[in-house]
Amino acid sequence: MTWIKNIVHQIEKKYKTDNPFEICSLMNIHVIPWDLHEEINGFYKYDRRNKYIFINFNLNDDMQRFVCSHELGHAILHPRSNTPFLRNQTLFSIDKIEVEANTFAVELLMNDEKVYKFKDTNLSIREIGKIYGIPGSVVYLKKL
Repeated sequence: MTWIKNIVHQIEKKYKTDNPFEICSLMNIHVIPWDLHEEINGFYKYDRRNKYIFINFNLNDDMQRFVCSHELGHAILHPRSNTPFLRNQTLFSIDKIEVEANTFAVELLMNDEKVYKFKDTNLSIREIGKIYGIPGSVVYLKKL
C-alpha cells in the first residue's frame, strides 16, 4: 500500500509534524477524549462537513496516539464514512478500511526515516515498533 505511505509523507511535509493530535488540530478535526467502554478504543464520525475523532481516555498515552493516528487515517482516507468502533480486537481486522487505517497509523508513527535510525542494530521491526508505540499486532503493516 505505497499509496498510503505517499499520502502520509505529503501530510508530514505539509504540516511539518508526525504528531496525529497536531495534524488533527491543523486540519480542523475535533479530537474528543471520552470515557468509552473498555473494549472500545475510539471511533471516527463525519457529520455535516465536520470531522470528529473520539478516543477512549482510559488508554495509555501510546495507545491514544495510535488510536488518534488510526482514526486520522479514516478521516483522510475515508472522509465521509462513519467508521465502526475501533475495538481491541479490531486491530486484527481484515476489513479493507480498517487495514488501510492501521497502515496509515503505522506509517505516520513509524516512517522510514525512524526505522532507518536502527539499521545498524539487531532490533526487529516489532521491537522498533514498540519503541514508537505501535501495537505488535499491526507492526507487520510497515513496508520499507
